[in-house]
Amino acid sequence: MRALERVLDLLFPPRCPFCGRVLDRPGVCAGCASSLPWTAEADSLWELPGALRCAAPLWYEGSVRQGLLRFKFQGAAGAADPLGGLIAQCAAERLSGDFDTVTWVPVSRKRLRRRGYDQAELLARGACRRWDAHPERLLEKVRDNPAQSGLTDGESRRENVKGVYRAAGDCRGRRILLVDDICTTGATLGQCAAVLLDAGAETVVCAAAARTPPGRQDAPDRQLGNL
Repeated sequence: MRALERVLDLLFPPRCPFCGRVLDRPGVCAGCASSLPWTAEADSLWELPGALRCAAPLWYEGSVRQGLLRFKFQGAAGAADPLGGLIAQCAAERLSGDFDTVTWVPVSRKRLRRRGYDQAELLARGACRRWDAHPERLLEKVRDNPAQSGLTDGESRRENVKGVYRAAGDCRGRRILLVDDICTTGATLGQCAAVLLDAGAETVVCAAAARTPPGRQDAPDRQLGNL
């Protein structure tokens, strides 16, 4: 297995998810690590509507925004492991002891076929590797709604995700960490958390790779190129 991993590293060397620099091992390059827009302690854990707590290590701006857009829309799936590692570290620091199960916000089957992977699932798996654990599929997206990134206010985002998700596993008594790539208004995370709680989850907390800075949450996210 290690020999195969060495061959794959030669063919597809790990790259920094933010600047694309080739690295000796998966992670974030030293230059980006010193200059990324990290959330301060006071901003890395906050409450979404409904008293839902969410943690994120980064602000969604600059090179973080560009890296996440490449990961999400341009096939840069290799970014999932280092990004998942950042989520794991942040969740361990800010939400330690608050969850015993990890799941993710799923994409629709149509989007999965088009993209080839579910970015939040890859992030959840990347995070769980740091804990020697595996995420569980507890949600299913049953309707391919318009992308949240094109909506300009919290109310539109909340309406857009109503009835979109349903439980897809046994949630009873679970204390769940719900993983997504970006948290803007929290509408998607809130709807998914409500579904999990209705299905019997004891508690739900959330983690994302990045959060949109306050004051920019009502601006549509213009994607890169022809994404």
